[in-house]
Amino acid sequence: MKVRAAVLRGMALPAPYAESRPLRIETLELADPGPGELRVRVLAAGLCHSDLSVIEGTRPRPMPMVLGHEAVGEVIDVGPGTAGFQPGDRVVFSFVPTCGHCAPCAEGRPALCEPGAVANAGGQLLAGGLRWRDGTGPLHHHLGVSCFSEATVVSARSAVRIDADLPPRTAALFGCAVMTGVGAVVNTARVRPGESVAVFGLGGVGLAALIGAVAASAHPLVAVDVQPDKLALARELGATHCIDARDGDPVEAIREATGGGALHVIESVGNERVLAQAYAATRRGGSTITVGLPPPDRMFSVPAVSLVAEERSVRGSYMGSAVPSRDIPRYIDLYRAGRLPVDRLLTHTLALDEINTGFDRLARGEAIRQVVELAPD
Repeated sequence: MKVRAAVLRGMALPAPYAESRPLRIETLELADPGPGELRVRVLAAGLCHSDLSVIEGTRPRPMPMVLGHEAVGEVIDVGPGTAGFQPGDRVVFSFVPTCGHCAPCAEGRPALCEPGAVANAGGQLLAGGLRWRDGTGPLHHHLGVSCFSEATVVSARSAVRIDADLPPRTAALFGCAVMTGVGAVVNTARVRPGESVAVFGLGGVGLAALIGAVAASAHPLVAVDVQPDKLALARELGATHCIDARDGDPVEAIREATGGGALHVIESVGNERVLAQAYAATRRGGSTITVGLPPPDRMFSVPAVSLVAEERSVRGSYMGSAVPSRDIPRYIDLYRAGRLPVDRLLTHTLALDEINTGFDRLARGEAIRQVVELAPD
């Protein structure tokens, strides 16, 4: 099957990307799905900072690669022996394929699936191998999804069925921004009504965490960023306090707003200095949750005694500590009930040919979530 896709052949090209064009729209050959796999027509795909990190070279991946990991699509073909799906099914992708058998999967922690992590690091599908080819050879998959394409082949364990009436531009966001941000609140921090929460960084994941905290009845709820428009949106979405990190010390401002520090502080920037601020803004007995992905050579340190004497904790939250087959339908139900205003996260829609301009916008902090519409309804 011939497919147009956004191909990254080398990392760390200079910005602006509209000029250097790290992503080239090419026509590739997409193989038929193998056992346990699906071929899916991509309807809409979101631009995430994790994609930008690969473009920038701070999150190295094997090249060349078809990029993209947050999307919704419609099943075209089902591979041999693949149960539970049929052509026409609407699916949201999960960016960690889960084997269902390793120790983390058996413990109910599929985001940490060991074979899934190996496959993602190698740019392969869960079953191994590559399904993309051009005239010179194979290309790699991005997090088992590669959704900046008109169609893709994925493991069935990377797909969650949803109802077909949800607009694709909205449905796509549940595959990463919502699953990660809301999951950090619900699954990792386990916020209870009346508990204080602060969120550092108001991109797609950070604002998803904020609306998740609103749904969990957190109070007070503090939002921190350096972009006034994002802070204004956070206020509209339910933040009780909004702090511009350029104006004074955000740690002191959070302590003042929460009476000594927030019980749960969520860091979504992917910067070790911001993570240190988030830890400092966490009260005694509280938890600091980090969902950002800093470059792998960056280090983070805390006063060791505080972990014991103040019963503090620092927790990572990958993919929102989610069980995708459980959580994506739940979050969609909350969206339908008006409890998760996911539409407010969407700031731009664009065509596949405009994708480099979209990543320029993301790098400048001028967007929250942008969606490439590949087959708009």
